[in-house]
Amino acid sequence: MSRPRIAVTTSARTGWRVYPLINLNIWITGGRGVRWGVGRIADLQDVDGLIIGGGDDIGPELYGGTLGISARLDPERDELERSLAEAALERNIPVLGICRGSQMLNVALGGTLDQDAWGTYGRDRKIKTILPKREIRVEEATHLSLISGQAPMKVNALHTQAVHRLGKGLRVSARDAGGMIQAVERVRDPFALGVQWHPEHLFYAHRQRAIFRALVAAAGAYQTERNQTSAMRSELARP
Repeated sequence: MSRPRIAVTTSARTGWRVYPLINLNIWITGGRGVRWGVGRIADLQDVDGLIIGGGDDIGPELYGGTLGISARLDPERDELERSLAEAALERNIPVLGICRGSQMLNVALGGTLDQDAWGTYGRDRKIKTILPKREIRVEEATHLSLISGQAPMKVNALHTQAVHRLGKGLRVSARDAGGMIQAVERVRDPFALGVQWHPEHLFYAHRQRAIFRALVAAAGAYQTERNQTSAMRSELARP
């Protein structure tokens, strides 16, 4: 069986340096990435998984917010990623959201965001670094706890926004010490996990690689099912 094919969205501004890191994580856990940018239609027919990457703030009009402190907006990317998230969830394609991607997963399912998360949870708590210096606590009996373990986890933090009201069918799977949501996940299939941090920068940590491994494993299962369905249709179409 070939490696499952994972579509990866990234920022037009920073994707040139972020995508190779994400693709490395996909490759070392058994998958194959393909960059998916603005201008490409939201047709996921030939992919087995989706990663919505970080960078850029999400336009508040998508969740009923008001334009405030957000400064890095990309409406075309917003439209593409929301369409991709909705299509993936409808077709049972596994999804991993990273930072902004976690927020987009929440928005696609009808949730809202806190546009000034550090103002809400205390600017004295703010840590902004690609180094794993922020401690989070994984919630019990969640998919994330099965993937990366129950023990407290050190992660990085580059965000200014955070999940506020949960989208339909989502639950919290991790919070930081201040109570800010750091990970969300879909309660039922398909696999859909959103993490507020950037595990692609922490590929040397086995608990972070496990997140990509879980996505690739789910994508592999989807690929097998997709191939079996295709073969069955071909068989039925024979005269």
